[in-house]
Amino acid sequence: MLRTLAVATLAVASLAAGPVRAEMDSVFGNTVVSRYPDGGWVKHWFNRDGTYAAQFSDGRRLAARWSVNGDRVCLTNMRPYMLVPRFCTDVVEAEIGQTWQARDPLGRRVQNVLIAGRTP
Repeated sequence: MLRTLAVATLAVASLAAGPVRAEMDSVFGNTVVSRYPDGGWVKHWFNRDGTYAAQFSDGRRLAARWSVNGDRVCLTNMRPYMLVPRFCTDVVEAEIGQTWQARDPLGRRVQNVLIAGRTP
C-alpha cells in the first residue's frame, strides 16, 4: 500500500521556552514515530532551521520545509513530490515517551510517539 506523509500530530514540550519556534522545542534533536495498524511506520525529524526529513518503513525518504501557523504546523515544498502539496496538523503538547492518536494526510489512523534522540 502506498504511504504518504504521516506527520499526523506533532509533539511539543513547552510554549514558553523562547521567542522563536518555542512550540517545537521538544522535537528538535528527537524523533517522532508514526505507527500504522499494519506495522508500517514513518520517522520524522524537525530541524530548527525549518527543514524536515522523514524515513518510511519501506525505505523511502522525504524532505520538506516546516512552519508554525497559529496552533498548527505545516509541511510544504515536499520532495519527492507528494499527492498532498501541503499538510497542516495541530501541535500537541507531549514529552519524551508520550504517545497520542492522530490521522495522516489521507485520514488513516496512526499512533505517534516522541522518542529521545535521532533514531535512524
